[in-house]
Amino acid sequence: VQYSFKEVFGTLVVQKELFDVVAKPLVEDLIHGKNGLLFTYGVTGSGKTHTMTGSPGDGGLLPRCLDMIFNSIEPFQAKRFVFKLDDKNGVDVQCEVEALLERQKRDVMPVPKTPSGTQIDPEFADMINVQEHCKAEEVDEDNVYAVFVSYIEIYNNYIYDLLEEAPFDPIKPKWNNCNTPGRNGDFIPPQSKILREDQNHNMYVAGCTEVEVKSTEEAFEVFWRGQKKRRIANTQLNRESSRSHGVFIIKLAQAPLDADGDNVLQEKEQITLSQLSLVDLAGSERTSRTKAEGSRLREAGNINQSLMTLRTCIEVLRENQLYGINKMVPYRDSKLTHLFKNYFDGEGKVRMIVCVNPKAEDYEESLQVMRFAEMTQEVEVARPVDRPLCGLTPGRRFRNQAFREELSRKLEMRGGPINAEREEQSLSEMFLQNFPPLPLCELLDVNDDEALPKLIEVLEKRHKARQMLSQEVAKTVLALKTALQEFDSSVLSKENYMQEKLSEKEKMLAGQKMELERREKKIKTLEYKIEILEKTATIYEEDKRNLQQELESQSQKLQRQASDKRRLEARLQGMVAETTMKWEKECERRVAAKQLEMQNKLWVKDEKLKQLKAIVTEPKNEKPERPSRERDRVKPIQRSVSPPPVPNAPPVRLRHRRSRSAGERWVDHKPPSNLPTETVMQPHVPHAITVAAASEKALAKCDKYMLTHQELASDGEIETKLIKGDVFKTRGGGQAVQFTEIETLKQESPTGRKRKSSPSKPDSPGDAADSEWTDVETRCSVAVEMRAGSALGPGYQHHAQPK
Repeated sequence: VQYSFKEVFGTLVVQKELFDVVAKPLVEDLIHGKNGLLFTYGVTGSGKTHTMTGSPGDGGLLPRCLDMIFNSIEPFQAKRFVFKLDDKNGVDVQCEVEALLERQKRDVMPVPKTPSGTQIDPEFADMINVQEHCKAEEVDEDNVYAVFVSYIEIYNNYIYDLLEEAPFDPIKPKWNNCNTPGRNGDFIPPQSKILREDQNHNMYVAGCTEVEVKSTEEAFEVFWRGQKKRRIANTQLNRESSRSHGVFIIKLAQAPLDADGDNVLQEKEQITLSQLSLVDLAGSERTSRTKAEGSRLREAGNINQSLMTLRTCIEVLRENQLYGINKMVPYRDSKLTHLFKNYFDGEGKVRMIVCVNPKAEDYEESLQVMRFAEMTQEVEVARPVDRPLCGLTPGRRFRNQAFREELSRKLEMRGGPINAEREEQSLSEMFLQNFPPLPLCELLDVNDDEALPKLIEVLEKRHKARQMLSQEVAKTVLALKTALQEFDSSVLSKENYMQEKLSEKEKMLAGQKMELERREKKIKTLEYKIEILEKTATIYEEDKRNLQQELESQSQKLQRQASDKRRLEARLQGMVAETTMKWEKECERRVAAKQLEMQNKLWVKDEKLKQLKAIVTEPKNEKPERPSRERDRVKPIQRSVSPPPVPNAPPVRLRHRRSRSAGERWVDHKPPSNLPTETVMQPHVPHAITVAAASEKALAKCDKYMLTHQELASDGEIETKLIKGDVFKTRGGGQAVQFTEIETLKQESPTGRKRKSSPSKPDSPGDAADSEWTDVETRCSVAVEMRAGSALGPGYQHHAQPK
């Protein structure tokens, strides 16, 4: 099975390479005021926590992200409590005095203070000792920054604050590490937090502890403190399996400096708050492999449910993106997806690291993980981020610092205060220090000629010094005026230059705006053309589908008509053959009947002649008497010696009745209950397949079907019906039978009485034997009576009674 991803790392990849490709762009976006979200996803024991946290000597993604943040903003960090987070996912800015009072108040309070970065815990010192010192590019130097961190976990679909200090309360029941009440425990379970939505429709955890940190060590110490409270357990697959989703949130607040570059601008609208969420997902697992029971089974069910909800949300987003629909995304089905709802809606960049363990036991679960991850990277949702415009001159921070340094240097050159801690001296004192000191002016003697000349000399020196100072001041004033004039001219030239540049930029912007409007119009025109083409394509596709359906229906109709035509031709051929056979038999019957009638007439004439001869030749005194009934019963009846009606006719031969469709292949279906009737003419179909039950195999070889059905008639005789039909193939590949005609064969017994001829003389037994009894059955041993049948064909009734 092959899967494609944007980047694939081998088993020997180092943490730095993974960080440079995956997490470094997210940190740069964070410093530039954009949000980011990073997942680690995979099966239990595949290395998600190791990827996020790292190991001693080789830090993972989280410490490297913290190190890059503080390396980038360390010279521009604000003092503690200048930025203050409120309870509604917002941030306020305080002045220096309010921040100082806040710091003093926090120092006096007995609560545990924010951990300082002076002494590093040796337990994690190697993890944050990153040697690369990675920094972000193009950091805004006129902003001040502050970093806040929080750490939560989502356990059994509840949110808990891992940085919350749970006070000891002897009234509440104690709980042990298995989350069940105990007597000797010293841990009170923290209250679960709820999710809320701020005024910008961003989701946040209400009441979550957010700590302001100033260094990588301090931030990782906060993380390590919460990591110890995270729920882990020993399962069959992992000795320290994460039973909850850990979310470490880094918030970066930044605001511009004022025009002087000294203090933070006291405008809340100018504050930018960006967020980077590092999520260590709990591993998906099968309870059949982990042998989980009790609370472990419940934890695994909640973990799998939250991951399934995450997968469902990603699939719905992908479906909305592909098909242009607005299907509702089920964010609220899980706290994990509900918390990061804004990221999936485009409020920031989302990255996912898929950890795969090449164990054979994890094969099927790894396939599911990679299939979901491959589908996830197809979702692209982006929302533009509008940053507030400051409107102040860039580079004011360093210009202010350079001005201060230059002022200090000038004061130092003139003997002024070097730093701000020395007391300022007045201008008069600086002026008097440059004059020579006055000598003593006391005149103790009248003849003292030294004091006044010395005083005159000192005053003359002071006068010369004063003139020199005044000249120097005049020169300085002149130089300052010249410098100011030069500065004014340079400022004016720079203003003119800036005006020219600004006008050029405005012209360029106007040109770009016109080009943008032209391209927007072109885009609208192209969109309109695309819409028209899509509608035309839809119409053509609909016409194509209709024509295809019409073609299919016409082809089906033609096939039905062809099959009906073939069936009608076969039926007409059968009817023609049946009619031809019927008329042939009718002609044969009429010829035979005419011959029989003529033979009977000839035989009757012979009998009459014999009787007339007997009447003429017998004596008149003897009266013929009729034999008695007793004699009739005892004496066998002798047949007449007259010749038969057709002496040269061949004997009657039992023959089978030929089927009307003898040239076709038939299935002769005779049920096991069928009884043979001993009639003269039996239905016979040559080359037929005789079966006791209809089968698909027999029907596939034949095109005609005949069913023999027998039933008892009202007169007690057996009535046989031959039900015939055509066999044709169906669309599904089977066979079907359509019945076309029914032939009825009925057997009857003769019930007619014998006819007595003219009486004969008792004297002549020979003559009496020849002429005593005459009837039809005596004349013909077999009689055939034929009558017209139904519309389906002539019916035949056979009568036979041998004498």
